[in-house]
Amino acid sequence: MKYGNIVVMGVAGCGKSSAGRLLAEALNASFIEGDSFHPPENIARMRAGVPLNDADRAGWLANLAERLRQGRADGERMVLACSALKRRYRDVLRGGDPDLAFIHLAGERALIAERMRERSGHFMPESLLDSQFGDLEAPGADERAIRCDIQQPPAALLRQILQALA
Repeated sequence: MKYGNIVVMGVAGCGKSSAGRLLAEALNASFIEGDSFHPPENIARMRAGVPLNDADRAGWLANLAERLRQGRADGERMVLACSALKRRYRDVLRGGDPDLAFIHLAGERALIAERMRERSGHFMPESLLDSQFGDLEAPGADERAIRCDIQQPPAALLRQILQALA
């Protein structure tokens, strides 16, 4: 699969940041943590257990698309960790790089909830997991996307991603 930059996507707690960092290292690419682009108001809403809506996400996605556009113009290879839950969100990101490839980290709700309970220091509470699954629109067959099962260990997940990208 020919690809430009890569977005590691999925619901909160699926392992986007961990997988994205591993992938960026393997590809000698820059890693971009999408959560770091959220404005303080979005973080406060999520911390309070209030799910973000499309309007809340609009500026955040536009900033990420601009970061992708700038990186592409500079020849920078990037791996972005971003939920990209809806097709229209992915369309905004593709506005910054039309050659984006998406790695959809998918897994069972119970496994993801368990992982969320085990992590510390993250603003996203487990109580928002159902809203994440409710918003999730898996990439369509016409999107440049690879679906990966998060049940496998990180090294096996990375191998699967790299093989699919080759």
